[in-house]
Amino acid sequence: MVPMIRALPLILLPVLGGCASMSEPRKPANVAAAYMAIGTEPGWTLEITPDRLNYDGDYGETKIMAPNPGAQRGGAGERYVTDRLTVDVARRECNDGMSDRRYRDTVTVVADGKTVKGCGGAIVPPSELAGTNWTFVSIGGSAVATDRSTSLRFDGERLSGSAGCNRFSGQYAFAKRVLTAGPLMATKMACPGAAMAQEAALFDLMRQPVTLSFPTDGMMEIMGADGRGAVLKRAI
Repeated sequence: MVPMIRALPLILLPVLGGCASMSEPRKPANVAAAYMAIGTEPGWTLEITPDRLNYDGDYGETKIMAPNPGAQRGGAGERYVTDRLTVDVARRECNDGMSDRRYRDTVTVVADGKTVKGCGGAIVPPSELAGTNWTFVSIGGSAVATDRSTSLRFDGERLSGSAGCNRFSGQYAFAKRVLTAGPLMATKMACPGAAMAQEAALFDLMRQPVTLSFPTDGMMEIMGADGRGAVLKRAI
């Protein structure tokens, strides 16, 4: 005789937090990143958070912290007004005067009646390569060796640098994100370790026109038609 099996009622428990572990802390949603601005002569910095305006002026001698009053928006950008600070953020590209970096915004700060000007927001990709200087992060998908320095510099219509072994230089042309270099001339020194291999990979990459992209602030990617490439970091 086969024993009878009673069907038990199905109890559905509410699922909290999707499939995340109960020990995993929840991350606050929609946390706005701080807006940063800088200026020189005299040196100053400004941080705008959702809650506060933090200003350090006169090379750190003047410090003003005020609640964020909220932005007054206009056609040219935003304005923040407090008792001691007035900040105007204009959507005009800006150079900090100390490097070849360009920023998205021009920022004017009036702090206790004293006016200073500077730059803020994201660093924008260079409109031209001339005058920029970079170091290699990876070549051909492999991180560069750290025992020797690397560089890539663009001056006028010539580039020069090192992939960790020999110095190289040559002419280049840059248009519509396509870089054409060479022929490249290089010294003939032999180097130990990974330096020779990463140098050979770079020279092989640069024999063809390559496409440049700037995925994040201060980074540049070089990509060949065959999928090989290099990643570089902006150097000041």
